[in-house]
Amino acid sequence: MCGIWALFGSDECLSVQCLSAMKIAHRGPDAFRFENVNGFTNCCFGFHRLAVVDQLYGMQPIRVKKFPYLWLCYNGEIYNFKQLQKQFGFEYQTLVDGEVILHLYNRGGIEQTASMLDGVFAFILLDTANRKVFLARDTYGVRPLFKVLTDDGFLGVCSEAKGLINLKHSTSLCPKVEPFLPGHYEVLDLKPSGKVASVELVKFHSYKDEPLHAACDTVETLPSGFDLETVKSNIRILFENAVRKRLMAHRRIGCLLSGGLDSSLVAAVLLKLMKEININYPLQTFAIGMENSPDLLAARKVAAHIGSEHHEVIFNSEEGIQAIEEVIFSLETYDITTVRASIGMYLVSKYIRKKTDSVVIFSGEGSDELTQGYIYFHKAPSPEEAAEESERLLKELYLFDVLRADRTTAAHGLELRVPFLDHRFTSYYLSLPAELRIPKNGIEKYLLRQSFEDSNLLPKEILWRPKEAFSDGIASIKKSWFSILQDYIDQQVDDLLLEKAAEKYPFNPPKTKESYYYRQIFEKHYSGRSNWLPHYWMPRWVKATDPSARTLKHYKSATQE
Repeated sequence: MCGIWALFGSDECLSVQCLSAMKIAHRGPDAFRFENVNGFTNCCFGFHRLAVVDQLYGMQPIRVKKFPYLWLCYNGEIYNFKQLQKQFGFEYQTLVDGEVILHLYNRGGIEQTASMLDGVFAFILLDTANRKVFLARDTYGVRPLFKVLTDDGFLGVCSEAKGLINLKHSTSLCPKVEPFLPGHYEVLDLKPSGKVASVELVKFHSYKDEPLHAACDTVETLPSGFDLETVKSNIRILFENAVRKRLMAHRRIGCLLSGGLDSSLVAAVLLKLMKEININYPLQTFAIGMENSPDLLAARKVAAHIGSEHHEVIFNSEEGIQAIEEVIFSLETYDITTVRASIGMYLVSKYIRKKTDSVVIFSGEGSDELTQGYIYFHKAPSPEEAAEESERLLKELYLFDVLRADRTTAAHGLELRVPFLDHRFTSYYLSLPAELRIPKNGIEKYLLRQSFEDSNLLPKEILWRPKEAFSDGIASIKKSWFSILQDYIDQQVDDLLLEKAAEKYPFNPPKTKESYYYRQIFEKHYSGRSNWLPHYWMPRWVKATDPSARTLKHYKSATQE
């Protein structure tokens, strides 16, 4: 996990512009480099490094003797760089996994490069010999990327929008900053003036298609057919493989553990594989909640079962409320459910950074979208519509859960790993018949639970634990985090303000005091940028004005039992 930043064709002094690059310093606390491009005095790269692999030669932009005309600035992890080296006979100069991008590009161009990378990435590749700039981002947008491109060809690129919003440019008072679409690459011509012109934006991978890099995966061809035993076995094999390939790190590995199904499966498989490859330190697992919250109790059970070194972060309502503004600043969104769920993750990440030496953090993001884990999937009119909704959620992950997971961890210099979003695992799961993937017997993620039923990885009560709304899971048994937030915000936002919300904020107008409160904070830091969020996250097939699962009829939290 790093912070990347680049400018092409800047009219303003680069020493002034580079101050914007410091806005993402949290993404790379280990080192910083600012480098001009030879022959283009108004083009430059900025890089903040979190050293996870190759402590000696990992600084960026990456340049190697073999390709002196190529400059690469990238944020991510490429899990198959050794397999690609073996397959194509690449000669690496460094131990940096991202170096493979240069070799792939030299061998087959940008289309093959983006398609063959098994991992998470956002990159800027400059080819001065052919005067091209390339931008690319992984399938689900696990690694963030934003860009600004003005009519006269000034290009700014950054890991987070906050590194672009204060750039100065002669022809634009407020250049339009927008997220770069996941699963796409863009080709731009570089003019002698340093300005650029966009040539094409191409979608290189659809999550339903088996990725091109599957051909050189460590797991060979799986048994075909949709009989239940075969499917369950394939799910186990691919999920274990997804965790195994993500063990690539020179820094200590930890795992977030809420005690829910997803993080518990990740932690259990992770610890099993760490033992198999003789990693000589205990796995640290981290849970957050208020005193005696359901998540803390469940996570404690899982940690005891798998034998991890478990840490509990207990927070009170004041700490949660005090964190809201800094969380919204980090997130760059005002989406209700994203802000709510981010507070706990932000506080636990802060603890990990300050109190431990774990840097590479595994988590369970992506499972709810892939395996139909949200409560409202019980209301789906048909298996086909449930499958379509699952795909829509995956497509929009970069706006919601993946954004939350990246920003809350990156704010504290941690690197996130999300095995549920492994390309091979997701494409297989989405290829299964729609009726296999729906909730059954009143239980969501039935197929995933069933697949691990005989593995003894988890206690039965955890494997079959119902979905807990995050705001309830971390709350004390007496009062939910949802209710605590409502009570506080009710005092902060006047009824009259809410009545006039649509006048003040015509785009995505706030409908509740909570959404108004978040929007006010967002506008304070990112005024006029509300279009970064196309719409609020809301459940389907139900009449809902609030995204919380606790508002749905099917939902029953531990606080209500």
